[in-house]
Amino acid sequence: MNAPLTLEGVLRPAAADQAAAAAAPWAADFPILARPVRARRLAYLDNGATTQKPQGVIQALADFYEQSNANIHRGVHWLSQHATDLYEQARSRVAGLLNAPNSQDVIFVRGTTEAINLVAQTWGQSLAPGDEILVTDMEHHSNIVPWQLLCARTGAVLRHARVTDSGEIDLDDFRSCLNARTRLVALAHVSNALGTVNPVAEITRLAREAGALVLVDGAQAVAHAPVDVQALDCDFYAFSGHKIYGPTGIGALYVRASILQKLAPWQGGGDMIHTVSFEGSTWAEGPQRFEAGTPNIAGAVALGAAIDYVQSIGLPVIAAHESALLAEATERMLALPGVRLVGTARHKAGILSFLVDGIHPHDLGTILDTEGVAIRAGHHCAMPLMARFGIPGTARASLALYNTQADIDALVAGVRKAQKLFGV
Repeated sequence: MNAPLTLEGVLRPAAADQAAAAAAPWAADFPILARPVRARRLAYLDNGATTQKPQGVIQALADFYEQSNANIHRGVHWLSQHATDLYEQARSRVAGLLNAPNSQDVIFVRGTTEAINLVAQTWGQSLAPGDEILVTDMEHHSNIVPWQLLCARTGAVLRHARVTDSGEIDLDDFRSCLNARTRLVALAHVSNALGTVNPVAEITRLAREAGALVLVDGAQAVAHAPVDVQALDCDFYAFSGHKIYGPTGIGALYVRASILQKLAPWQGGGDMIHTVSFEGSTWAEGPQRFEAGTPNIAGAVALGAAIDYVQSIGLPVIAAHESALLAEATERMLALPGVRLVGTARHKAGILSFLVDGIHPHDLGTILDTEGVAIRAGHHCAMPLMARFGIPGTARASLALYNTQADIDALVAGVRKAQKLFGV
């Protein structure tokens, strides 16, 4: 039996051909993919920005509001208890997705951005002047700006480790940045701009030796291969539901239990308290302490449905399928004259960033749109990374489980059309 795929092994898929053959039935699960765009078949290759939603997730949202809608945790009536059960079942599904030790280690948030800000606003308040946070050149702005704001408040210092020309973390430079003042290492599991799969377990080991905690931005990882927070040994792991076929406005933050128990609340309101008086208040235990007010109950339930959906297919199967498509797309794009890839790491998830000589990425994206091909063009909320490569941005095609050979064909044909129109 083949070992399960991990993100570190997505370029060497087992049974990739069989996985690719299965994509057409998966695509049929997503109603929006049947919608023509500009009188063309839609080739949706902007999954790094957001994924489309299967019918089961759409139905889960409708079902909740039609059959189960009530506020949670505080009601004594049946409907409230039923909604509470659905919400907490969704928390258990997230814990299972991440292999978290306990569902009470999972906090529901609006997404990765809010999760990182939550850590900065709670754990981060313990920082003192001169303490250091270490990120990398490839981070999304959501894993840079909250730390900048925190450093401005506390006097801590934000440092960044370099990436190589191929788009990998320079581990020698990373080691040189670690020191006794490093309190936290915060990095992407998968780069949203390059597709690089970072060696998180190795980086966590190095951080541990320096006495630092580790936060992982898993926004671009969870939909593409299995994630195991216990094997990674990280302290925080964040992701957004809309990147894994769930709704927008919902996500999750895993926090190591020993850390979660010590964190003070970051927002006050209903449901995060134990007692309230004018003399003072006491706080709820576990994740409820960080979920003030009425949460996105329906979003959490639908996120649970999205997790059920990907697990019914199997994340190793999804990884194999996307890896086969990425290899095909890479080979065919490199065969085009004047095309340069940005991000050629040894281990990549389903993201292909590229430049075409003589064509601005925005112009390329516009021309591809006329052909029904949806990509992203720009800096991808990674301006420091673009500065590292000396470019304003790239064109980015990002893959999902429903993408097929026909989508790659449309991408390549669209790039050829753009080259012909620009005479390059």
